[in-house]
Amino acid sequence: MEKFFKLKEKGTDVRTEMIAGITTFMTMAYILAVNPSILGATGMDSGAIFTATALASAIASFCMAFLANLPFVLSAGMGLNAYFAYTVVLGMGYSWEVALTAVFAEGLVFILLSLTNVREAIFNAIPQTLKYGVSVGIGLFICFIGLQNAHIAVDSATLVTIFSFSQSVKAGTFNSEGITVLLALIGIIITGYLVIKGVKGNILIGIFVTWILGILCQLAGIYVPNPDAGFYSLIPSGVVSMPASIAPTLFKFDFSIIAEHPLDFFSVLFAFLFVDIFDTLGTLIGCASKADMLDKDGKLPEIKGALLADSIGTMVGACLGTSTITTFVESSSGIAEGGRSGLTAVVSGLFFLLALFFSPIFLAIPSFATAPALVIVGFLMIQQVVKVEWDDLLEAIPAYIAIFAMPFLYSISEGISLGIISYVLLHVLSGKGKSVTPLMYVLAILFVLKYAML
Repeated sequence: MEKFFKLKEKGTDVRTEMIAGITTFMTMAYILAVNPSILGATGMDSGAIFTATALASAIASFCMAFLANLPFVLSAGMGLNAYFAYTVVLGMGYSWEVALTAVFAEGLVFILLSLTNVREAIFNAIPQTLKYGVSVGIGLFICFIGLQNAHIAVDSATLVTIFSFSQSVKAGTFNSEGITVLLALIGIIITGYLVIKGVKGNILIGIFVTWILGILCQLAGIYVPNPDAGFYSLIPSGVVSMPASIAPTLFKFDFSIIAEHPLDFFSVLFAFLFVDIFDTLGTLIGCASKADMLDKDGKLPEIKGALLADSIGTMVGACLGTSTITTFVESSSGIAEGGRSGLTAVVSGLFFLLALFFSPIFLAIPSFATAPALVIVGFLMIQQVVKVEWDDLLEAIPAYIAIFAMPFLYSISEGISLGIISYVLLHVLSGKGKSVTPLMYVLAILFVLKYAML
């Protein structure tokens, strides 16, 4: 493993990579429960989706390890699965077989773009300061996701506000929702303390400690499961289970849509392509910046392999029966634990395979236990903000726009879009348009057209 993954060269070791891989998986395990729920709304078999998600995640993560030797882990992308189910199938009225066909075509296009260096060129065209801004924005974004998952941040008349314990007591929901919010807050403090003390595996330990506290609360009757409201038992219902058959979703494509409604098919395909391209690039930029993997020119040496792994994962996922496979921003949790090589991705991939046989355990991991990990990882990622050249306003303002757009607009790709558009416009208006690369102009025009046609 030392020779293959170049652990010493990357400043890591087997133990660190193991902890990093487990940590990343733990922060991503929710996808195994959420993806079948979302895609199941289309009429797809939920058991087959669970199996497809686990298998595709493992295969894609192994590809990341062996093609790029990077600690990034992949699975069915959130947002893309919702677009698949609620827009393409339930909204536009197409069958889930047609949606899977579009995802398969997307993966094929991505492979061509990766092999022809188009996606790599886009990555390299983004200025260094803007890349730092993307990293910081992702940090705030995943922190916000953690706060939402734990119900610390909730909907309100002001769009978002903090959870009210007094109202939960009056409504009689404290023993289900209220106590989990309190446990998540305690988990943030515990994980933060472990980080301050430099405890090895601090984020992973924080997840387990928060989960165990929840189990103790359930045993003591303080936490009362309420499945109808989405609050389930924290105690695994079992240990071992056999994987559900993948036959109901395996190779279930419908290519007739291409001949019958080509424009509709390509509009769906473009939507998948656009979101995935810039979500993936944003994640790679953010995580690579945090891990100091970018070279002096702001390039990621192994990016071609990383993009190819992402493309292969999407094609394999479509064949097995799940929506677009993409690099997960939660990979930053493993990087925060010291993960620097493909061994991290291998370990996470193996746990996805284990989940097929131990699903009762992994499905019992509550979101309030992984939320503290996302909040603390967000803190670790926003430290990149000091690298932004704040004295150079022409560079700093686009970075700032990218930073605030990601959490406030709830999208990595929107942060990159607005960051690039503002970068180009401000340089042109300042009379420094010649310093902007041609590809940045092309990207800015495409983004403007995208917003004009929304």
